[in-house]
Amino acid sequence: MAVLRARFISIVFPITVILASCATVDVPETTEANLPEPAQVREEVTEVTAPDYDEGFRAYERGDYASALRQWDPLARQGDAQSQRNLGNMYQQGRGVPKDHTEAVRWYRFAAEQGYAPAQNDLGVMYSIGHGVPQDHVEAMRWFRSAAERGDASAQNNLGGMYSNGLGVSQSYADAIGWFRLAAAQGNEAAQRNLGLTYQHGWGVPEDHAEAIRWYRLAAEQGFADAQDNLGWMYFNGKGTKKDYAEAIRWYRLAAAQGHAGAQTALGFMHETGQGVPQNHPEAVRWYRLAAAQGLPTAQYNLGNMYVNGWGIPQNYAESARWYRLAAEQGDADAQRSLGVLYATGRGVNRNNVMAHKWANLAAAHGDELARELREKVASRMSAPEVTQAQRLAQRWLAGRE
Repeated sequence: MAVLRARFISIVFPITVILASCATVDVPETTEANLPEPAQVREEVTEVTAPDYDEGFRAYERGDYASALRQWDPLARQGDAQSQRNLGNMYQQGRGVPKDHTEAVRWYRFAAEQGYAPAQNDLGVMYSIGHGVPQDHVEAMRWFRSAAERGDASAQNNLGGMYSNGLGVSQSYADAIGWFRLAAAQGNEAAQRNLGLTYQHGWGVPEDHAEAIRWYRLAAEQGFADAQDNLGWMYFNGKGTKKDYAEAIRWYRLAAAQGHAGAQTALGFMHETGQGVPQNHPEAVRWYRLAAAQGLPTAQYNLGNMYVNGWGIPQNYAESARWYRLAAEQGDADAQRSLGVLYATGRGVNRNNVMAHKWANLAAAHGDELARELREKVASRMSAPEVTQAQRLAQRWLAGRE
């Protein structure tokens, strides 16, 4: 049976990108001792021209990262904070230079220590996810707060996320909402979407689905895929609005076109079940496969079901076992139970009561009643040592996820 689960992703910390701004900044005096080393050795040129930030930006926009680097690198070594931040971004993404998070942090720090808010936010992101530096939520909070107090919308959103999740600070939905509102007022789509989440779930505010839709729509209309997916879900389920499959599909398609795995899974589900569209199993398989390839366990489980039933694709128990396993290893209870069934029946895998018990036991731990029944049925034909072995395998699996 296909599953369409609520896909409410926790508050996100979006990695910022190079600002579409070519404004100059004041360059503080620097000494030879504290200048960063050149990013790379360049070939000698016969004509020396002054580096140009705007020319670097135009080169970056057209994908000519080598030319952008030639313009920004000398400016960064002269202390230009925007150029330093941009070099950090290039190292973080591996554009024009080898990807190097440690080097990205180094450049972000040069700009951040000059008080450049976008770089302070970037540095906070690196600390929050542990890229290029050991993960340190307290240090991330420090940089997010510094940038947020300077009015940086991305930092305000990220600071709100830290408060919402209690990372590096005591959890406070009131503080989170305050920062989200400041960012959302500047048009920050991630903050608008996060406000939608707070109203949908009643985190620090009375639950209000209509208000959630209002915020989701503001972000979705800016092209923010997560919000488009959330808005699709609200229309699909009739939360805060009348149920409207056509609107759900419209928003899901917009998000799916951007590669959003949750929206792709939703489209697969709607095509599998014929809700809002004519039932079309091959099309369902196509959408499930796109999402499953991105590692979304719900899509992997649903794709496994399609192989089991031979819907839209030739029946293939071995393929179903492969997709169930990928989802089961991520802790998906439905997939764990289904993989247990395959082991118990010997379909697509060698019949193995120990493995069937292990996966059924893991699924039962989630409260899955069908898995509990499967576990007891399998156990009835196992010896005591086999049951002990299966229990140890389940315990070992759980320990590996801690």
